[in-house]
Amino acid sequence: MPKPKPERDEPLFHTLNAHATLELLQSNPMGLTEEEAEKRSSAYGKNELEEGKKKSLLVLFSEQFKDIMIIILLIAALISGITGEITDALIILVVVILNAILSVIQETKAEKALDALKKMSSPFARVKRDGIIKDVKSEDLVPGDIVILEAGNLVPADMRLLENYSLKIEEAALTGESLPVEKTTDQIVKQDLVIGDRTNMAYSSSNVTYGRGIGVVTAIGMETEVGKIARHLAQVVSQETPLQKKLKELSKYLTIGIIIISLVIFGVGVLNGREYMQMFLTAISIAVAAIPEGLPAVITIVLALGVQKMARRNAIVRKLSAVETLGSTQIICSDKTGTLTQNRMTVKEVFLEGQQIHGDELSEEDPGMVLFTRSIVLCNDSQLNHDETATDPFLGDPTETALAIFGLNKGFAKEELEEIFPRIGEIPFDSDRKLMTTIHTYPDSMRVITKGAPDVLLGQCTHVFLNGNPEPITQEIRHTIQDANQAMAGKALRVLAVAYKEIKAFPSPLTPAQTENNLVFLGLVGMIDPPREEAKEAVQVCMEAGIHPIMITGDHKDTATAIAKELNIIKGDQEVITGIELNNLSDEEFNNKVQNYSVYARVSPEHKVRIVNAWKKHDKVVAMTGDGVNDAPALKASDIGIGMGITGTEVAKGASNIVLAADNFATIVVAVEEGRKVYNNMRRAIQFLLSSNLGEILTLFIATMLNWIVLLPIHILWVNLITDTLPALALGVEKGSKNIMKRKPRKAKASFFSDGVGLNIIVQGMFKGFLTLLTFYLGYSFYSEEIAITMTFMTLGLIQLFHSLNVRSNTQSIFKLGLFTNPALIGAILVGGILQVIVIFVPFLRELFKVEWLNLEQWGIVLAASLAIIPIVEIGKMVLNFKHRHEKEA
Repeated sequence: MPKPKPERDEPLFHTLNAHATLELLQSNPMGLTEEEAEKRSSAYGKNELEEGKKKSLLVLFSEQFKDIMIIILLIAALISGITGEITDALIILVVVILNAILSVIQETKAEKALDALKKMSSPFARVKRDGIIKDVKSEDLVPGDIVILEAGNLVPADMRLLENYSLKIEEAALTGESLPVEKTTDQIVKQDLVIGDRTNMAYSSSNVTYGRGIGVVTAIGMETEVGKIARHLAQVVSQETPLQKKLKELSKYLTIGIIIISLVIFGVGVLNGREYMQMFLTAISIAVAAIPEGLPAVITIVLALGVQKMARRNAIVRKLSAVETLGSTQIICSDKTGTLTQNRMTVKEVFLEGQQIHGDELSEEDPGMVLFTRSIVLCNDSQLNHDETATDPFLGDPTETALAIFGLNKGFAKEELEEIFPRIGEIPFDSDRKLMTTIHTYPDSMRVITKGAPDVLLGQCTHVFLNGNPEPITQEIRHTIQDANQAMAGKALRVLAVAYKEIKAFPSPLTPAQTENNLVFLGLVGMIDPPREEAKEAVQVCMEAGIHPIMITGDHKDTATAIAKELNIIKGDQEVITGIELNNLSDEEFNNKVQNYSVYARVSPEHKVRIVNAWKKHDKVVAMTGDGVNDAPALKASDIGIGMGITGTEVAKGASNIVLAADNFATIVVAVEEGRKVYNNMRRAIQFLLSSNLGEILTLFIATMLNWIVLLPIHILWVNLITDTLPALALGVEKGSKNIMKRKPRKAKASFFSDGVGLNIIVQGMFKGFLTLLTFYLGYSFYSEEIAITMTFMTLGLIQLFHSLNVRSNTQSIFKLGLFTNPALIGAILVGGILQVIVIFVPFLRELFKVEWLNLEQWGIVLAASLAIIPIVEIGKMVLNFKHRHEKEA
């Protein structure tokens, strides 16, 4: 029986000659018999990709309850229910369920990667069985089948080529190489080759763009190269995002803090002679009060608001937590083709009549230019694209479409030229002779036009077109042309030469030897897939933001180096490494050297994952952008996968966290900026909520120690309700700092409490607790216990609302920011304030909340204590800013 898994056998199929390949696969040029094909189908299964198990809505919903913060809230709800606080329990449960629903709505798009890979499969293949060519469903192909490939076909399985007739296959989605690969049937001795260099192989899901060929199937289904990617996708374990890690850390600190405070309160109360059950219930009520019930919902909504903003700026988020992760990105690994470049070959330079000229600078009036441009348009197999919605005016080989577009831009439309100078004969391109020739009728004669490899074509030329006329070619002119060719190739341009000759009679026979000689050399044309216009600026912004851009491509080293230098990604060639060189490094060696490289050329999908993982070993937050099938495993392995929405395959989109609606590297910069704003806004909300809850805890804790009754349970619940929602959400829409993209990204392990946030929570919470207790003391001393409790209740609510203004910035004064520059926050404070004071002004609410009417003097004390938090924090900001300035000057 044949062995359909060449990656596990030695030698590999590309290292075998055609006869040895057929022998190993127990096949022959006439194909398998139908009987043998059925046997092999039973043994090897269908030529299709295995489906991954999808998560149901129920599973997705249940997964939202695995978060530690959610678990703590559920325990709090259970305890509240047991102790009779049914309202508390219901509110907590509603918050938790709403949070879960919001998250599921955002994440209901199931993993589409494997489905998309299946859709890429060709439905039918032309196969030779029993010596007869027939159409067979591609899923029924087996190892050993003989398959006929023609231009326009999707390759249905991996195969070793047996016959080749100018066959070119576009493998960009698999290898990242922008140009179609010229195929061969020759045996390749070298074993250690990336997919793009195995030119005698054709791979499943690649496209035949030119010529035809015959191959024998070597691998099907999950054993194909695209199948290995599918298997790799299934094996990649989803990593926790930085946000999830930080929320876990936050939950851990909150849990520890709440347990310690509850135990201290319980212990002190018991030591003071209070009843065990009374102190247990008191400790539990304080623990429940300490939990910021609204935090998960606020974070979810802040992220969702960020998602909406990013959608308006052409970045579609598939997973909420990806927004924050993108903001912390330190490394962006970007595919070159179609992401940093236009994925469209373009004429960049022309060598004509002894001069090297930029493509845009050619004069339409010059006779040499007219003859040269007509020739490259006529000796061309591209076809006009009649699809009005298409962005490309021509169909065909990218090199030929580039020449046709160049001619069109110079006023030479291909269809019009072909009507005037019709093609009457041709010799197709051949990878051995590296030339293509067409013959056209002219008014007084016939013209032979030949284009191809400069070194080959120059050898067939006896004249050169100079000063408007053909002149004999000298050795000096040959050297000049060769130097120009080398100069263009040194810039990573794909160079073609063009020549012509006049003939009186049609060649008979029409052979290369009879036709491709005694030519007049016209010129050279250099093409490249150019960088996107906005990519260079975007790379510069990334670097200013402390983000390291890395180019990963299947293209050759010279091409990758030239593009990277033009984009200022690298300065020297030492920053470039190839896939083969990478293979020679152990994981440990590569991990130590990964920071030395910014460009990776001729790489395979496995290399991309290895690059991502090496950076993650250095605790870097890694983003991977890509559009091809080959990018999918690395997109999943990275912290944040960014797929391309227009040119991207469905596989890449399915494996991504974020999809760019406009395939534009610059959009990534916008998305990073938005991600940073979202993270800062989440920290504002967390600082506000935790400082508010700490103020409540300290108030209750100290009051318990002093045997004071300062608040009733319903008061705490009400204050939490009005402060844990609107103000926190309003802080989530705060505009970011103008210089947010001038700062370095935060470290992956940076805590929510870094940069003074933790200290601010503690200090501000202490001041709020102090001011609230001071209000109670003044009310109790000068009025009554009932009035004191009412004043404390009003102060606790209003002080938190006013404090939300302070949290807008930990360094800038709110008066410098502008009190009214966040209208949503002003609205939240007004709504919250009305809801707080209405309790006193509405009689039945006053009775329900067991509060008293306050006179103007009492209201004055409440407002003075509540507003006092603003100048206190402002003074703190002034002191810190002065200290930082002094440290810089020192």
